[in-house]
Amino acid sequence: MYAIVDVETTGGKYEEEGITEVAIYQYDGNRITDQFISLINPERPIQPFVANLTGINEKMLRNAPKFFEVAKRIVEITTNCVLVAHNASFDYRMLRTEFDRLGFDFDRETLCTVELSKKLLPDIESYKLGRLVRSLGIPLSDRHRAAGDARATVELLKLLLNKDGEKEIVIKQIKSIASQKKPKHLVRLIEKTPSKLGVYYLHNQKGDIIYIGKSKNMRKRVSQHFGGKGRKALKIQIETTSISTEETGSELLALLKELDEIRLHKPKHNRMFKNQMVRFGLASGISNEGYRFFRLEHLHDEGVYVTTFKNLNSARKLLFHYAKKFDLCLKHLSMDKKEGPCSHYSEQKCKGACIGEETPEEYNVKAEKLIDHLGFPYNNMVIVDKGRTPEEQSVVLVEDNKVCGFGHISLNYQITHIDVLRNLIYPLTDNREVRYLIQSYLRKNKGARTINLD
Repeated sequence: MYAIVDVETTGGKYEEEGITEVAIYQYDGNRITDQFISLINPERPIQPFVANLTGINEKMLRNAPKFFEVAKRIVEITTNCVLVAHNASFDYRMLRTEFDRLGFDFDRETLCTVELSKKLLPDIESYKLGRLVRSLGIPLSDRHRAAGDARATVELLKLLLNKDGEKEIVIKQIKSIASQKKPKHLVRLIEKTPSKLGVYYLHNQKGDIIYIGKSKNMRKRVSQHFGGKGRKALKIQIETTSISTEETGSELLALLKELDEIRLHKPKHNRMFKNQMVRFGLASGISNEGYRFFRLEHLHDEGVYVTTFKNLNSARKLLFHYAKKFDLCLKHLSMDKKEGPCSHYSEQKCKGACIGEETPEEYNVKAEKLIDHLGFPYNNMVIVDKGRTPEEQSVVLVEDNKVCGFGHISLNYQITHIDVLRNLIYPLTDNREVRYLIQSYLRKNKGARTINLD
């Protein structure tokens, strides 16, 4: 007996997605014996590109049942069935994730029609569901909706079962429950890992740290490491014998601590310490005509930079944004190389600094605002965030425009007493990576609490 399933989801971060629609057809090898189709309220936002792809939006799901309300029906229709899907690892993972949230183990044997098609139909140009079924003459309606995709998968399975007369290949392709489960020692390690925000350390048998990471939910992230199929993930699974963790309460502290610990311990499976985390810098100077200009360049030790970036794409995207926000000229941002006025001039977004219509004095006032915006808000300041408990808060201290360190302090301490703070924080070396993390965090979190100590 087979249960052919297709799910549509919200999209988003791994293991944070939710199911928005499910369709299941129970099939005995000759005919459909039962079916279940339903929209599902995922209780989380849908990514815009997913809504455009599927046509399922949050308004449609407002009155739909939640997963726990349909869970019993899904269990019933799939019991004693092989779960079949086109890219079964995804649909099965989504169902298991939803059942895990309910505290229920959803274990089924699975069969993937992508893998089965590759075995039985080796000369097909594409194994994507839409192209595959069209090439086989199988009708497909309501593409990217659960019922339409699942119904087409039923017809595809019929064809594949007929092609594999002895069912030898099908039987080999069915993945048992045991083969999909994580080893018991890894499951135990996952269970011991708190579902909290912080930094986690994976240790080998000798106790050496082989990997350091940070996550808003350390248990979920460790589970992803132990469920991965890539070469690096498999090495980590083989070598890891213990896990230690440190809660931070604050995402910024987790970022800073992860960076500092990787620099200190240089774990074999972390790449961050092998390569520079930031690779481009925004340099600044004054042109012969007196205009403040900015230039993106590869980082070098002697360079002095207004701010830094991970990659060129993110840098260019941000600079285009700031060109509009501060009425800056694309040429003086080194983003437009052609002769004549910059492209923003014709759109009236540039006041003409590129062709001398705006004076250097007028233009440089705006350019200096960008410099102030990209730097720290104050030369001496504290960034305050949540602590590990309601009785404490986390702090990052910046003194004389340099990062001094971070830590956790009791709510009873006076944050504005800089001498007290120096004694309570963990010292941190001020460098480009540290400044990048803090500046990026402040740009993304507009409501971050900062206290001016001047």
